Amino acid sequence: MIGPVEIVKRSVRIAGHATSVSLEPAFWEALNEIAVRRRISLNALLSMIDAGRGGNLSSAIRLFVLARCRDGELGDLAGASPLTCSRVGEAVRGAGGPA
Repeated sequence: MIGPVEIVKRSVRIAGHATSVSLEPAFWEALNEIAVRRRISLNALLSMIDAGRGGNLSSAIRLFVLARCRDGELGDLAGASPLTCSRVGEAVRGAGGPA
């Protein structure tokens, strides 16, 4: 049996509009790491993801982060948290995703 999944809701500004996004903490951690690596703000990164999405924003963000883990953008450069993608994987499994 899967226990409750912690979700963190944050207020962000996407393309100049205030909104809120709900994600697991591991995804927030990964997004922050990606933004720092790219030397852009979290809001700028979220605006980029939003511009390319076709559906639900939270789902698009999760898919973006998973793709960055798969592509090796997270966890392989100096100063990276080696656990970021592991935590994302745990969040996915905890939400009932593939084991």
